[in-house]
Amino acid sequence: MSWTNELYNIYERYCGKELNGDTLLPVSHSTVNAQIELVISEQGDYRSASAVSKDNAVTIIPVTEKSGARTSGCAPHPYADKLVYIAGDYPDYAQGKRADNSSYYNAYMEQLESWRGSEFSTPAVNALYTYFKKKTLINDLIRERVLEKDPDTGRLSDAKINGISQGDCVVRVRIEYSDPEKESRTWADKELYDSFISWNTSNMDGKQLCYATGKELPAAYIHPNKLRNAGDKAKLISTNDESGFSYRGRFSDKNEAISVSYEFSQKMHNALKWLISRQAVYFNSLTVLVWNAGLSELPDVTGAGWDIPGLDVPFANEREVTPSELGALYKKQLWESVLGHGSTLSPDDNTMVMMLDSATTGRLSMSMYTELKTGEFISNLSKWHSETAWYRFNGKAKTNMVSSFNMREIAKCAFGTEKGDFLDCKSELLADTAARLIPCAVEGRRVPVDIVRSLVHKAENPLAYQKDYNWRTVLEAACGFYRKYQIDHNKGGIYSMALDKECTSRDYLYGRLLAAADAAESSTYQKDSVRTTNARNFFNAFANHPNTAWGVIEQKLNPYLNRMGEGGRIYYTKLINEIMDKFDRKDFADNSKLKPDFLLGYHCQLSEIYSKSNNNEEE
Repeated sequence: MSWTNELYNIYERYCGKELNGDTLLPVSHSTVNAQIELVISEQGDYRSASAVSKDNAVTIIPVTEKSGARTSGCAPHPYADKLVYIAGDYPDYAQGKRADNSSYYNAYMEQLESWRGSEFSTPAVNALYTYFKKKTLINDLIRERVLEKDPDTGRLSDAKINGISQGDCVVRVRIEYSDPEKESRTWADKELYDSFISWNTSNMDGKQLCYATGKELPAAYIHPNKLRNAGDKAKLISTNDESGFSYRGRFSDKNEAISVSYEFSQKMHNALKWLISRQAVYFNSLTVLVWNAGLSELPDVTGAGWDIPGLDVPFANEREVTPSELGALYKKQLWESVLGHGSTLSPDDNTMVMMLDSATTGRLSMSMYTELKTGEFISNLSKWHSETAWYRFNGKAKTNMVSSFNMREIAKCAFGTEKGDFLDCKSELLADTAARLIPCAVEGRRVPVDIVRSLVHKAENPLAYQKDYNWRTVLEAACGFYRKYQIDHNKGGIYSMALDKECTSRDYLYGRLLAAADAAESSTYQKDSVRTTNARNFFNAFANHPNTAWGVIEQKLNPYLNRMGEGGRIYYTKLINEIMDKFDRKDFADNSKLKPDFLLGYHCQLSEIYSKSNNNEEE
């Protein structure tokens, strides 16, 4: 089934239902941010007005096909709108090129009068028409001190309401009915919704074959915008550019390019808008949306393993759990917790994953869309979190545990720099990295090689970071993603997150040596010392010329070994000798650049040392 049909089915299933405070918009309706609330009587007399708070500004309004997608020109909304459209006394107080608003006001009143005179009219329509005919709106708002005049010019001042200049404010309407049970908020009045839908439909003509339904219905050629937020001007479907070659050269006219009925377009777009508002994840201009037909809760495809509800991995510093056991425990509990999201779903149900992005303000592109069976989606996501996981430090829990990485972390580690105390990168890079990694997580694709290379390169340069925890995060990410790269390409490398003491790989052993030297030297420092060990100082040189760099590091390490107590000196000397014994003589003498496996050996050995150190302190 296509994405349009999936969204149409969501609309048909949930229209009129309120889920978690979110309401799916009716056909021919949209939302705006209102700055002013006007109260009038059922007879069309002014009662009061007030400014609308920002947290209560989103307002549902009826829209025509043209007004729902307007960017410029004159296209009035049928009910609530900006002052330039609805204020008959606008020329008396406004200034600038639109001070004479007669064309806007007349178009608005003609449209409202047509609705008022139809068989579908309601008391709310009649009340508003009666009040606006008086042409006293701005004068009433000034008397109420909602709007402000410049004392020198007598015109509207430069003051703003919620960041919007006074002349551009949107006014929503509340009707004071004699019947207290009647809904006074016109933006929540279902009777008004139905009234406008009936009137708007009655004015449509020009039936065409709808490519989506296969029926002859009134077609729409101006499709809705505001899909991602109330200020979004980008459209997903557009055929109104007859001079920019959007279809010319392929079709003779827009009817041949695409023909979608107004009703189908409204329902599909409103469902998409509703889903985005309630559950989308944003990366700059990139919008990531995941849903299924039952709207059951699904895991965040961009998050880390430890963010998944129900995932409770034992900590490494708990004495009953050794680092070698953590990987298996993580994988088991990960599968159980991710499956918990799908416990109420059939494995044969579809899960949809969509990514939307816009290169310009007017066009919205779908950079990814895929439909998977829920069982396959859950399986792929569990596999992703399992294969990209690494033994990490959790800053919130203040301890080590196994987890995968969220996609913002990966982007910042691979392409960011240290800014102040934390890693950061350009928002465009965040979006691009997420767009490339999401298909890997949900479809099981291979992780991009350039991201792995960038992570490894960053991890090989610890001196580029002022804060040790930032480099540690980069190192952990490099280890996790290099492990994933090996699994993807069946390289036969080291997959385990625990230290492999039997591994005789030159690269892995050199990493273990560097970790032993690093831990040995740092163990002689004061607890609050910020000194950098020689192992860290020579880290990059070691990665490129390990045999030469190790000779320097080992020589500089001897004074620190002599400074230790006997127990520490024996432990580190024995550890270094055990690692050296694992080397093949030719491998040890090889001075060529190390493969990224040395990062895994370094991190695993360091984790083993510190895990033993923590347990010894507890004992």
